[in-house]
Amino acid sequence: MGRVAAEAYGVVAMAPRNPREKLLTRDRLRQGITVGGSAEAGVTIELSVVVEYGLNLAEVASTLRNRVRYEVERLTGLRVAEVEVRIQDVKRSA
Repeated sequence: MGRVAAEAYGVVAMAPRNPREKLLTRDRLRQGITVGGSAEAGVTIELSVVVEYGLNLAEVASTLRNRVRYEVERLTGLRVAEVEVRIQDVKRSA
């Protein structure tokens, strides 16, 4: 899921939700992802990301939301109830 999110258009990086997560999670693609819910009610996914400067933030969030929902449902067969995208920062691409 982290790879799908990180490769989405406009996403520069995954962002840790808090400083402790930054220290404890070595895999950058696992940072900023929270999964909850149940198989019956549907999975809820929260993504914290850094977006490229100058892009339409609503468009990037919508694209990311749709892409993650599609890939999780396709790969796991689980229904995704909600994908929440939190834009933690905006940076210029290098």
